[in-house]
Amino acid sequence: MRLIVFAGLLSTSCGLLTAADTSALSGGATTIFDTGRNAFSHPLANITPLTRRQHVTGNSFFNENWVAAPASTGARDGLGPMFNARSCSACHPLDGRGSPDGVALLVRISIMHDGKAAPHPIYGDQIQPLALPGAQAEASIRLRWADAASTYPDHTTVMLRRPVLELDSWRDGKPEPLMLSPRVGNAVFGLGLLEAVPEATVRALADPDDRDGDGISGRPNEIRGADGQIQLGRFGWKANQPTLRQQAADAFAGDIGITSPAHLEENHSSAQTSRLADFPSGGTPELEELLLQRVTTYLQTLAPPARRNVKAEDVQRGQQLFHKARCNACHLHELRTGDSHPVQELRGQIIHPYTDLLLHDMGAGLADNRPDHTASGTEWRTPPLWGLGLQKTVNGHTSLLHDGRARNSEEAILWHDGEADASRQTFRKMSATERADLLTFLDSL
Repeated sequence: MRLIVFAGLLSTSCGLLTAADTSALSGGATTIFDTGRNAFSHPLANITPLTRRQHVTGNSFFNENWVAAPASTGARDGLGPMFNARSCSACHPLDGRGSPDGVALLVRISIMHDGKAAPHPIYGDQIQPLALPGAQAEASIRLRWADAASTYPDHTTVMLRRPVLELDSWRDGKPEPLMLSPRVGNAVFGLGLLEAVPEATVRALADPDDRDGDGISGRPNEIRGADGQIQLGRFGWKANQPTLRQQAADAFAGDIGITSPAHLEENHSSAQTSRLADFPSGGTPELEELLLQRVTTYLQTLAPPARRNVKAEDVQRGQQLFHKARCNACHLHELRTGDSHPVQELRGQIIHPYTDLLLHDMGAGLADNRPDHTASGTEWRTPPLWGLGLQKTVNGHTSLLHDGRARNSEEAILWHDGEADASRQTFRKMSATERADLLTFLDSL
């Protein structure tokens, strides 16, 4: 569905919105209105014909399976020889969030070297559990859950679950010691708008020393590029990616085994090169610059869906309780995009992503104890909340947090700790009706 702005009114196929209703417009003029299974897969509502053509090409390369080289489909060969998935959409189904019970689960790994986290000399920085015929996967991954009860002051009990990773069938022997961090593929809509928020805006939100004494001390992740320059991290669970182009290139290389101009190395370590030398390449690089640009444009131009039921009384009560618990201190209600992004449709938009793009210490319970650039083992980037209430419709599940341990928003809140402990405790002390209202508000996003 398309969104058209005229004479102070917003026209959609769902009717007219007045200026007073603009809180429903998660992405400003880019917002789409769809509550169905494809709610996360629309291009920006204000997209131009030229950008739409680029979006469509990128969509194809994001969703189609890659195959082993050589193949008649020369533009799509070069898979592996080791990989996590055959396509981007395998981990981001329908441009939404993957499930921890499927291929969308990825395990990051590190060792400590000279006091810093570093890739393992053989297995690199993530486990590839799949391989082409004739190659051997690095390890097998199994995930099981350990349950623990959480009881509210009103004696209501919720069962929480904690992931237990089991890795075996190590191709080159079990490495010890090893830091493990399970991650689930996140939704990819609205990312262009987050990329378009000025760096100065994000840095101004940081308070690393908690000078205002509110208990919240968000800070940016600092990414040092190949040229030695520092960039602001915005994307990924620990904000370890500065741009969508870099994120796409790293995912193609690490997850699918596809090289590109931004990532020319295959996804195996030098210790693995000799045994994999006989596997043919799909080109040098396998993903050409133009196609990398098109996939980047696709990620930049996926629209966020509009909020629903914004005037419902329980939603409005829940929003007030969200603010009372100070959830909005990190899940920031409003940001404004700048005027310099290459995609002009993203410029000058008032958006409601419910994130500050900063790292926050979430406590020992959620810690993976694996540093990532300047992020510590207890820090995570504030995830955007837009589209939260449509996740089950699109992806068939409601699992949340970096490893999917939370089966719904309530469990996700109860896992909050560290800087978010005061908000969690406020939620715990609410009445059952108040908790339900707050969750209903989250479902409206």
